[in-house]
Amino acid sequence: MKTKQSFMKKQFANRKQSAKPESTEPETIRLNRYVSNSGICSRRDADEYIKQGHVSVNGTVVTDMGVKVARTDVVCFKGKEIMPEKKVYVLLNKPKNFVTTLDDPQGRDIVTDLIKDACSERVYPVGRLDRDTTGLLLLTNDGDLAKKLMHPSYNKKKIYQVTLDKVLHANDLDIIRLGMELEDGFIKVDNIEYVSDDKRELGVELHSGRNRIVRRIFEHLGYRVRKLDRVYYAGLTKKNLPRGKWRFLNDKEISMLKMGKYQ
Repeated sequence: MKTKQSFMKKQFANRKQSAKPESTEPETIRLNRYVSNSGICSRRDADEYIKQGHVSVNGTVVTDMGVKVARTDVVCFKGKEIMPEKKVYVLLNKPKNFVTTLDDPQGRDIVTDLIKDACSERVYPVGRLDRDTTGLLLLTNDGDLAKKLMHPSYNKKKIYQVTLDKVLHANDLDIIRLGMELEDGFIKVDNIEYVSDDKRELGVELHSGRNRIVRRIFEHLGYRVRKLDRVYYAGLTKKNLPRGKWRFLNDKEISMLKMGKYQ
C-alpha cells in the first residue's frame, strides 16, 4: 500500500534540471505583437485595430499588422503612446468556488480577484480549472508561452490528488491504468495509485489537456469526484504555497518553461 507522501515523492524524484540563460528577444517584433504586448488587447484584436487605422508608428498610420517595429520606435494607439509590458508570471494555488475567467456574467468570484495586488499588468489564466477544482494555476501576459503550454502538441505533465465518493475497486483501478474509451476518444493515464488506506484518495498523473478529463474518467466508471486538487503542473509544485495564495515564478522556472525542459 502506497501512502500519499510516497506517491508524490516518487513523482518528483530525480528531477535534476539546469537552468540556461534565456534567449534574448529579437531587435524588432511584428506590430500586432507589439500592440498586444502593451496589454490593451489580444493579438487578434490588435490585428483589427491595425486594419482600422488606429495604430501609428513614428507618426504614420500603419494598417499592415506584419510590419516590424523596434523598441526605439514610437507606437501610438488612438493617439496615445504605448509600450510593451514587462512579462509577468504568477503561480496561484486556486481555492474552490473561483471560476477561471476574466469576467463572469453570473457574478461569481474569479481567479484574478485573488491576484489583484500582484501586478499592474493584465494577466490571463493559462488553461482552465473547474470552479470546484483546486490547485495550481499559472497566469501570465506572455501570450507566446501561454499558447505553447496550451497547445495539444505541448501537453505538460499534471498530477492531481483525487478524492472519490466511495472506494475505488481494484478492477476499476486496472481499467484506468490500461485505458478506456470515452465519448471524445481513448484516454490512458500515465500513472494512478491509491494514496490513502480507505482507497478513496488517489494520485493521478497524466499529460492530457482534455476538458474535465480526470472527472470524466471516474464518472465513466460510476464514481463521483468529491475533491480534485492539481498539485503539479509542467514542473511547478505547490510547495510553500498555501491555498488562495500566489507567488511570482523565479527566473529558473520561467527559463525552464520557455525552453520546454519541464515535462
